Amino acid sequence: MLLSLIEIFWTFFKIGLFTFGGGYAMIPLIAQEVIAKGWITQDVLIDFIAIAESTPGVFAVNISTFIGFEQVGVIGAIIATIGVSLPSFIIIVIIAKIFHRFADNKFVIGFLNGAKPIIVGVILSVAVSFILLNVFNVDDVMNFSTFKFNWKTVFVLASILLMVKLKPRIHPIFIVVVSGVLGYILFGLF
Repeated sequence: MLLSLIEIFWTFFKIGLFTFGGGYAMIPLIAQEVIAKGWITQDVLIDFIAIAESTPGVFAVNISTFIGFEQVGVIGAIIATIGVSLPSFIIIVIIAKIFHRFADNKFVIGFLNGAKPIIVGVILSVAVSFILLNVFNVDDVMNFSTFKFNWKTVFVLASILLMVKLKPRIHPIFIVVVSGVLGYILFGLF
């Protein structure tokens, strides 16, 4: 069990250390690490992402906690949470101590400006993968032979997009609740 806890800590420490751009940018790295290790499947990861997004708290902490719990229980959840949070904590403490000295440095400004498109690209790739997996049921984004249109998911997505279009300042909690209710009706009752 100790080796499992060390592996969970190290895996989530790496994820926390090498992810820039927030929780969504971390999804490809989480998927690569935990699915390759056989800890969870792609479908379970999608479920965990939905749960992590709709529960209070930081997305990265929520998802790592769920996966750690799935592996070893409560201690796994604690170790995974510490692992994913520790790099950010260390880096933020260091940056807070020295950033004011380098905020106007052309190399720092250049790096930050160069990182922005990559973060957008990573988040966009996750969105495309989710659309292919959940709307079109494509298991492998490189192999479209498993293509199967999911009209229920498209209906929920279109309903939410229509709500946002009609009322642009709609509260995100309302969107999550409506999505959950529509999902329950379409997938749970029918």
